[in-house]
Amino acid sequence: MSRLSKSAIATGDGQFVIEEVSLAAPQPDEVIVKMRAAGLCHTDYDSLSWGKPIVMGHEGAGEIIELGEAVRAFEVGDKVILNWATPCMSCFQCQEGNQHICENNSPVVAGGNGHTPGHAHLEGTKWKGQVIERSFNLGTLSEFALVKESALVKVEEEELNFSAAAIVSCGVMTGYGSVVNAAKLQAGSSVAVLGCGGVGLNVIQAAAISGAAKIIAVDINADKLALAKQFGATDTLLANRADEGLIQAAEKVREMCNGRGADYAFECTAVPALGAAPLAMVRNAGTAVQVSGIEEDITIDMRLFEWDKIYINPLYGQCRPQIDFPKLMALYKKGELKLDEMITREYKLEDLSLAFDDMLKGRNAKGVVVFE
Repeated sequence: MSRLSKSAIATGDGQFVIEEVSLAAPQPDEVIVKMRAAGLCHTDYDSLSWGKPIVMGHEGAGEIIELGEAVRAFEVGDKVILNWATPCMSCFQCQEGNQHICENNSPVVAGGNGHTPGHAHLEGTKWKGQVIERSFNLGTLSEFALVKESALVKVEEEELNFSAAAIVSCGVMTGYGSVVNAAKLQAGSSVAVLGCGGVGLNVIQAAAISGAAKIIAVDINADKLALAKQFGATDTLLANRADEGLIQAAEKVREMCNGRGADYAFECTAVPALGAAPLAMVRNAGTAVQVSGIEEDITIDMRLFEWDKIYINPLYGQCRPQIDFPKLMALYKKGELKLDEMITREYKLEDLSLAFDDMLKGRNAKGVVVFE
């Protein structure tokens, strides 16, 4: 029996509509989740330009309302966070512990098109009588989502703030994991963070949780720098938009870090011209991390790599969902990980245009669509 679900649908021509899709009954390894909240990020807006119809959204949290016959790890009524990088647990990369780049299920790696999702598990969702893809095999900007069991992580909370849980599964995980899983930041270190949007704020608070002694927030927006202080930045640096490659800002960062540069620098701007900027801010043998997922060609002065500098480009904070999501929720419950404070505004699905406008104009640290 099919189920109708009001959804945000990218129409393939740069626009979107709010219309109903139909969901088939779940296959043996699938579940239907009643969405309670869906986080918004720039990738959701980018999906308008993917050139094909797609149910939008890849961050979210909700409650299970229907199970496939082979599902054993979940029950109807379970509260869950949806994870877009679903591991198969049997391929080479999963066996290596790299669940975020699963060779069989990852919509990014397997699809081979950057952030354009692949074509797995699509038969269960239809729009206007035709099969339609779900963004990153999820499609969270919808009243209901039909997803694989492997895309879910159970949340053991009686009174769950679904909006807070919804933002864990992309921006929070990317920022936090880039610090903890990828860079393995050491306590007492110095850190520079380029860009203080949603991902950058999570890098900042992850560095603070990890015990960084100096956290320098760098941005061209003074309001964002003020917000960065609330999330753990010890110092701020207002950059000049005309500072090409942030070279002048890098000189100031070096001065603020004993004249040699920061131990770690994280690029969180998604601006291609700044892809190499963290290399200029770290000391010799320091670690530069490209967090924001730049996928354009850029030119890098190789002298920035001198001497023994490390440059890494992790995907999704090297997420292991069944391990990392419970850790993040535990830190949130203790009050160490700020999630409620990151949500600037909540929206109804019908207000998605406004939500995108607020995001693109930098009004929000994080916007969330909530469902009745």
